[in-house]
Amino acid sequence: MKTARGSMFLLVLLASAMLASSMKAQEGAPQKQRTPSEAVLANWNDIGNRLVAMAQDWPEDKYTYRPNADVRTFQQVLLHIAGSNYDMLSHATGTKAGDSRNDPAVADYKTKEQTVAFLKKSVADGAAEIQKEGDAGVVKNLYYWVGYDEHMGEHYGLLVAYYRNNGMVPPESRPKK
Repeated sequence: MKTARGSMFLLVLLASAMLASSMKAQEGAPQKQRTPSEAVLANWNDIGNRLVAMAQDWPEDKYTYRPNADVRTFQQVLLHIAGSNYDMLSHATGTKAGDSRNDPAVADYKTKEQTVAFLKKSVADGAAEIQKEGDAGVVKNLYYWVGYDEHMGEHYGLLVAYYRNNGMVPPESRPKK
């Protein structure tokens, strides 16, 4: 099942990369078609950097904000994402990578600065692993890469709601200069 799913994810990912390349080419600048590892790296960095921007932008005094008592705080969501990134890296590499707890304790990352650094490092370590694995390794572990990319994307969407609930505009939605 993993292999069939991985193959399906690869086809979707490659089709998306080709569509994105085609759309960029239509904008006037010719684009080289991405390899599987380049496409995965671009997606990983895109959503990872959006999350890091949110983590840096969100006011520290609101890191304990949660829309209701049944969901994680803003900080807990960031810690969950970073911990999950390391869990994925541990699975993909077969070695222990970073703090791979599903929900690292806020007590272990008491400040905004520590939380941002943890998230930033998890994204950077993921990017480094993609580059190290190259196409063969990324395709072998595509099930993990695509799944955890999607995981980060789902939590990005959740955090957009946190912004909107506080009358704030997420960094990615702000007018570009």
